Amino acid sequence: MAGKTAKVGAYRPGAAPKGNFLSYLRSHWQLYVIFMLPAFLLTIIFKYVPMGGVLIAFERYNPIRGILGSRWVGMKYFHRFMSSPDFLQYLGNTLKLSIYGLLWGFPMPIILALLLNRIQNKHVQKNIQLILYLPNFVSVIVLCGIVRILLSVTGPVNLLLGTHINFMTMPEAFRTIYIASGIWQGAGWASIMYTASLSNASQELREAAVMDGANIWQQIKAVEWPAIKDMVVIQFILSAGNIMSIGFEKAYALQTDMNLETSEIIATYVYKKGLLDGDYSFSTAVGLFNSIINVILLIVVNAIVKKMNEGKGL
Repeated sequence: MAGKTAKVGAYRPGAAPKGNFLSYLRSHWQLYVIFMLPAFLLTIIFKYVPMGGVLIAFERYNPIRGILGSRWVGMKYFHRFMSSPDFLQYLGNTLKLSIYGLLWGFPMPIILALLLNRIQNKHVQKNIQLILYLPNFVSVIVLCGIVRILLSVTGPVNLLLGTHINFMTMPEAFRTIYIASGIWQGAGWASIMYTASLSNASQELREAAVMDGANIWQQIKAVEWPAIKDMVVIQFILSAGNIMSIGFEKAYALQTDMNLETSEIIATYVYKKGLLDGDYSFSTAVGLFNSIINVILLIVVNAIVKKMNEGKGL
């Protein structure tokens, strides 16, 4: 009889857990702790602990005394940055580069995904996708080197145009070079999400639209756009929220003494002040200012999109 009196709710290896999820979780919480603890610790160590470094922005930081031993100066460095004669220039350059990049670069992956979705031959489609994805795997520094070679005085562009213009020294050409090279490098890879979303579009609805005589634009509006609409909204909110987060490496690698008028942005300014000049407190304050603007933009854009998209946002 002993074998018949075994506990009904006991867990047996290889058998499905009995009861609801909460009771199963209470019985086997050690497994979840073992699997989640490494990820949790890594997140705390590399994401949250470094956030304590923002205190440097409010101190006259002394590396010998450390963060807790340095003298507190409050908002001094924020006032210093915002009262600087170059403040509006750096802020304007950052915003222009980001906003123009968003306006020109954000629609390109969507257009590419819609165009790729029109290709009926899957073998041809995969080959084209491979070509479009390749630039994403090129290092930013290598990309900037390619751009410099192409646009040099003796480069292919000048040979093609029959001119001898050094485009890298022209302040008015910097934004176009930065944005165009960014689109070439990232548009193909960014289209993956939209291509995946388009795979969920109803084939029956598309065939019905074709039978009804719908043209390409009507097919996109009625069948393909609803399939990617939510993804477009989410990506737009995230992109708009990162308006101030321009990649430092690319801007610095394309920067020359002659194009500083338009190429000097907050990220490059922080690098020069913090690492080259050793003004850690001031550069941290400028970086924190940049992050605060990003958070505000993310909240504002999310609120606007919610009102325009029937309450759907992040």
